[in-house]
Amino acid sequence: MNEMIYIVGVGMTSFGRLLDRSIYDMVGEAVSLAVKDAGCTTADIGSAFYATLTNGQFQGQTAIPGPIAMRRLGIEGIPVFTVENACASGSSAFNLATMALRAGSCDIALAVGVEKMNIPDKAKMFSAFDGGWDVSTVTQNKETLMVMGDGIVPPPGTMSEKPYSVFMDVYAALCRHHMKTYGTTQRQIAAVAAKNHKHSVFNPLSQFRESHSVEQVLASSPIAYPLTLLMCSPISDGAAAVVLCNTNGLKRLNGAAGRAVRVLASVVQTGSTRNINEPHKIVAHLAARKAFEQAGVAPEDIDVAEVHDATAMGEILNAESLMLVPFGEGGPAAERGDFTVGGRIPINPSGGLESKGHPIGATGLGQLHELVTQLRGEAGKRQVDNARLAIQENGGGLYGIEEAVVAINILAKQ
Repeated sequence: MNEMIYIVGVGMTSFGRLLDRSIYDMVGEAVSLAVKDAGCTTADIGSAFYATLTNGQFQGQTAIPGPIAMRRLGIEGIPVFTVENACASGSSAFNLATMALRAGSCDIALAVGVEKMNIPDKAKMFSAFDGGWDVSTVTQNKETLMVMGDGIVPPPGTMSEKPYSVFMDVYAALCRHHMKTYGTTQRQIAAVAAKNHKHSVFNPLSQFRESHSVEQVLASSPIAYPLTLLMCSPISDGAAAVVLCNTNGLKRLNGAAGRAVRVLASVVQTGSTRNINEPHKIVAHLAARKAFEQAGVAPEDIDVAEVHDATAMGEILNAESLMLVPFGEGGPAAERGDFTVGGRIPINPSGGLESKGHPIGATGLGQLHELVTQLRGEAGKRQVDNARLAIQENGGGLYGIEEAVVAINILAKQ
């Protein structure tokens, strides 16, 4: 990256079931906090990128949600873009902001994401995920993905009779494929969830802040074997925002340089056709290799990571794809405590999606909020010692046998 890009401000609401809060209320809080953190005003923002998936579906704002939300905050007369890339929407907005800054079209940019997903109509609420794959080939999609779980029969009583997203069946099939390929156990997956629930106790913005043991995770309500309720992310509301700048922008922001975090790499990549037994062609792995090359650092240099864990299995898969552990060794590493704060490579000190929450458009920016907090040394009891380099992974949608799009960002302490 020729032009140096910096994160100078972050802000987010708490994530959770925020029934009394509106989209605009949450966006306003997140942006206000980020702008204040950056030491600027909304008048300094040269471009804005607004990420959301359900704003149109649930609140009826099917067009121009970004310009409307920004105008309500007094952000006008500038380029404003609405970004939708499924669960990677927030990170995609961030990536576009870095591009605008590198191109010199502005010196200070805003990326903001929001969702209000908890609505009275539960059937409609779950329908938010229906478009997360090719809707013209739904039966084929299911057959392609579900075959990954062949060879492991779910024990009696391990499949929920209550309605849930079809993607939980997909995640369960991914789990079972990993189990039969590498020997990963349900207990190892539960160890990830237990660790993340423990981390979330120390995150005041987390949706859930209760610690659970491995045994409690295993004993929680079944969803789709081997997944249980405490291994899965909830339906969440919330907003997160990031203010970025280039070198010229940093000069304009008096006092921001001391707390600025440098963006060493920002990569967004879509998947490509591969065989299930070709892990080195996984889109997250290919994007990570590109990001490490762009940043000029190696996986062993990373001090802390935030990865997409819509289920606890996601953390294992992504730790492997990011080369933080070899393929097949994510489960044992989780069980040993390697991914815990204080462990060899702390992952998801925020609590991860299954504890912190997963308001789709805000998710990636919430991950970046955590990593900036870590690199600034401001994470309190969940602080990773001497954190200087951080990596974020955020995936969205499904195409073929993997995520349709993945975003990877590598950040460095100044």
